[in-house]
Amino acid sequence: MPDPHDFDSFLGLTVDHVSSDLVTAHLEISPRHLQPYGVVHGGVYCAVVESLASMGGASWAMEREMVGVVGVHNATDFLRSAREGVMVGRAVPVHQGRTQQIWQVEIMLEDRLLARGQVRLQNLRDAEAIGGITPRTSVT
Repeated sequence: MPDPHDFDSFLGLTVDHVSSDLVTAHLEISPRHLQPYGVVHGGVYCAVVESLASMGGASWAMEREMVGVVGVHNATDFLRSAREGVMVGRAVPVHQGRTQQIWQVEIMLEDRLLARGQVRLQNLRDAEAIGGITPRTSVT
């Protein structure tokens, strides 16, 4: 059973690789991911895009002794629908700067591009920036 406090686990996202310049993960499509027309809900794509970008961004920020990152903008395009199979996500940085980062994410099913997105992240220098709360887990 997924940890109800871990959104990625709840979603069914399995992370395969995390580094400051590449994040990969996969998700097996199940009925819980589908909207009423029987295709993957757009929110699933948005969530995967946000999660992968945030993991890579946090990894980069933590290597520089920052607390982590928070997403400030997510633009996800839905290109093709899917009903079943294993989606694979791949995130790479576009820009990694002093205060912000931009990551690009592609979600594939076999050789078909299902969705692509771009996330802008704010680098966090201290936990007070998010109410004094530090992340539950670190990204390694």
